[in-house]
Amino acid sequence: MSLMIKNATKWRHFTSIVSVLLMVISIFMVASRGLNWGLDFTGGVVSEIQLDPAITSSEIEPLLQAGLNQEVSVVSAGEQGRWVLRYAVPEAYEQAPSIDQLLAPLATEVSVLNTSIVGPQVGQELAEQGGLALLVAVLCILGYLSYRFEWRLASGSLFALAHDVIFVLGFFAATQMEFNLTVLAAVMAILGYSLNDSIIIADRIRELLIAEPDKPIQAINNEAIAATFSRTLVTSGTTLMTVGALWLLGGGPLEGFAVALFIGIITGTWSSISVGTSLPELCGLRAEHYMPKPLTDEP
Repeated sequence: MSLMIKNATKWRHFTSIVSVLLMVISIFMVASRGLNWGLDFTGGVVSEIQLDPAITSSEIEPLLQAGLNQEVSVVSAGEQGRWVLRYAVPEAYEQAPSIDQLLAPLATEVSVLNTSIVGPQVGQELAEQGGLALLVAVLCILGYLSYRFEWRLASGSLFALAHDVIFVLGFFAATQMEFNLTVLAAVMAILGYSLNDSIIIADRIRELLIAEPDKPIQAINNEAIAATFSRTLVTSGTTLMTVGALWLLGGGPLEGFAVALFIGIITGTWSSISVGTSLPELCGLRAEHYMPKPLTDEP
């Protein structure tokens, strides 16, 4: 543990530089490639069908994608043989082949239970509401950090939050994985998870600054990391196991959600330890910033 404390400053600064580089790359990816918006935001067709329970999604998807010339999401509706199909509205929707015709090679009876079209106006409203929810969450976090910590210490937590969200967005832009409402929910969860880690470390830094005002800030930060390191590993490790199981067993509908959370937990732990402590140090955080100011008799 003492060796880790001694060498913590070097790897904190190194990982902070890596984090800044990753942020720049992520911003470039989002700006150049953009996000692959899902049907929740762009609108599309949602159909529910019933067919032979022995037929799997791997048999349905190729036929639909070949006939519609686009990606088609095939999700189980919870009952054997019942599936929910989601795809973008074809350019000539009235002339497009029906689901029955596309699935004819399966040689089974296909019952289309219902079909609905989500228009782009609804998708735009969802995007606006999702963006508003994210903005409100960020403003609440800003208010909380401003109240809880001195601005130099709060800036580290805030930068760590921005780092985690931007990196997840950059990953989805680079891979062009579908960005839908479940991924947006994961981004909201990442904000809370990263904030929790950052606050625990920042609280420890504040306590050590008050208890040992003569100690250099580098040593204070290193001790704070060492004091919370085991707790951080246990929390992150157990959460990653749960999210990993969700990723492997949750299927296609939850893949984006699980991937975003998995990346967010790793980067959240990383940034809370590196960026969250290095930035206050760079901004000149000292013990006197948390010492009570003496009262004077001057009016």
